[in-house]
Amino acid sequence: MNARTPNLVSKAPNMGTTIFTVMSALAAEKGAVNLGQGFPDFPCDPHLLDLVNDAMREGLNQYPPMTGVAPLRDAVSQKIKTLYGRQYDPVSEITVTAGATQAILTIILAIVHQGDEVIVLEPCYDSYVPNIELAGGTVVRVPLTPGTFRPDFDKIRAAISPKTRAIMINSPHNPSGMIWSREDMLSLQEILAPTDIILISDEVYEHMVYAPNQHWSAAHFDGLAARAFIVSSFGKTYHVTGWKIGTVAAPASLTAEFRKVHQFNVFTVNTPMQHALARYMMDAKPYLELPAFYQRKRDLFRQGLAQTKFKLLPGEGTYFQCVDISELGVPEKNLSEADFCKWLTTDIGVAAIPLSAFYGGGFDQKVIRFCFAKQDPTLQLALTKLQRL
Repeated sequence: MNARTPNLVSKAPNMGTTIFTVMSALAAEKGAVNLGQGFPDFPCDPHLLDLVNDAMREGLNQYPPMTGVAPLRDAVSQKIKTLYGRQYDPVSEITVTAGATQAILTIILAIVHQGDEVIVLEPCYDSYVPNIELAGGTVVRVPLTPGTFRPDFDKIRAAISPKTRAIMINSPHNPSGMIWSREDMLSLQEILAPTDIILISDEVYEHMVYAPNQHWSAAHFDGLAARAFIVSSFGKTYHVTGWKIGTVAAPASLTAEFRKVHQFNVFTVNTPMQHALARYMMDAKPYLELPAFYQRKRDLFRQGLAQTKFKLLPGEGTYFQCVDISELGVPEKNLSEADFCKWLTTDIGVAAIPLSAFYGGGFDQKVIRFCFAKQDPTLQLALTKLQRL
């Protein structure tokens, strides 16, 4: 008999390796300072690690409930009520997920039928579009305003059709760092009010909003909360991105459909870490102090970038800083964003991400993204290299 591997017809023929993987590999190969992929290079609170060890030694190592352990769902419900004024039932409206990316895929698989349209606002996080396509949906791309990355509500209105099943928003916004204002959220609420469109609100950077700005969650608004899946991330909040633990808050009827998919997707999430997070959340200080923690890093990084030829774009939230590269000298300014980032990594020794990677058509506006969730010495080293430009 001849052993033979069958040929497959790819469900994702145009899907390649993410830009984050590519740039991180190049940074490692060249020994560059990696300000590309969005993860901290500093440790989490040792007390949180102690709580994980405590939970493991207490024997909390077997399958938890599919929806997440009760103390963690209670803690998340209480946090949302305290910060955003809305009470979610921890039993029927809060679910613990294996990170925000799994949460978003599960939402889309639960609600999108073959041929349904889902509106995404570009630039957008790179998992959104493949998720929709794998679910059999049709992606409808609406650009945020170039330069400011603010929502264009006339274009959003025009994109809505009888086939529109959902719209995805992200604030604070990755990659731009833009924050949706209260007025923005009210405009969205008005547009969606006469429709049955589901809102998927990606709020993983909710605690990284810098003065004088405020995070306006979909939970703040009755008309949005009633139709919204709200996604959050412990990894972003507590500097543990590798733990891959997030949450979804949604009305009970939406949560019921979400959980039908969740139970056959990952079913459950790491038990001792859930218990540790629940205990850690008894103290609100770590997430309440996070804006000041990251604002200091943002200001340090921006002050250093101000001494380069990069043009700084606003940084209202997240731990990302975007810069315009169009004022750099020849030949660098003539490179595409992607080629510039490869050159920057290879020749200057600092890795960044091209914003064109967040657009389906590769729209190139001469803007790149840095991550400043790094130790001060890491940022200072990167700035020393960048100031050679």
